[in-house]
Amino acid sequence: MIYSDPVMKMKKQLQASLCLLLTTVIWGAAFIAQRVGMDYIGPFTFQTVRCTLAALFLFPVIFLFDRDKKAYFRQWKKPKLWKTGLICGAALFVASGLQQVGIQYTTAGKAGFITAMYIVLVPVLGLFLGRHVSPAAWIGVGLATAGLYLLSCAGVSKLNRGDVLLFGCALAFAVQITLIDRLAVDLDSLRLNCIQSLVCALLSAAVMAVSETFRWDVVLRCWLPLCYAGILSMGVAYSLQIIGQRHLNPTAASLIMSMESVFAALFGWLLLRETMTAPELAGCVLVFAAVILSQLPERLFRQKKHG
Repeated sequence: MIYSDPVMKMKKQLQASLCLLLTTVIWGAAFIAQRVGMDYIGPFTFQTVRCTLAALFLFPVIFLFDRDKKAYFRQWKKPKLWKTGLICGAALFVASGLQQVGIQYTTAGKAGFITAMYIVLVPVLGLFLGRHVSPAAWIGVGLATAGLYLLSCAGVSKLNRGDVLLFGCALAFAVQITLIDRLAVDLDSLRLNCIQSLVCALLSAAVMAVSETFRWDVVLRCWLPLCYAGILSMGVAYSLQIIGQRHLNPTAASLIMSMESVFAALFGWLLLRETMTAPELAGCVLVFAAVILSQLPERLFRQKKHG
């Protein structure tokens, strides 16, 4: 989105950055919810229930937030909204499905790092689409990658099947972030997230039907992680992602969202009593520095170069 007023642009970018930062806090805690939920049910059962809860939560929320109640149903009839929701929902299904399955075969730390590799893949995809990536963004990507390694993978080098699945997950998330950036600028964020959640739920249910057994009594045992992952992570955080990405380029947005791993580590310490080593603390510092660097105006670097 283009603004003629530089002050208004900076204000919107700050609001968008805070929006995405809140998103990463929610996602960081959701990583723990996903791990706990997998102790009870299969990955696609978890995905089906999670995404269904998100859609059920968003329908009434959208009605409450609509100023024109008479236009509530008319707003759902836009073809571009459904087309974008179907495309982004399919990408989200691939990404979240690979993540949920991959978590079973690798450690939580490695899963967080490999998933967050979308910060490297987003600018790479942008290059293929003809998008300019600033030197500051590339430096930020390098810092964030090093930081996430220290945070999640220091001392661990062996790859397994879960790691490979999570690399696929990172690529799918990079595609989803790029799609949101290119297709969702003028669309209602809550409605788009509701549709992509429904698409993800339906696709997950189809896989669940042929690979897992659905049991209500088992699902109810993990109602808390499901509600958190569905309502807060999927319903609230993914909506905030769409809103935040409207005012930031995808590279900067992906760098902010990569802080999900930092918050996952912090919540692991708070909720699971996991301790952080010196390399992990250093990783937090590097990721935070990368996020700050990604938000600096490119003209500062041009001035330094010619000054």
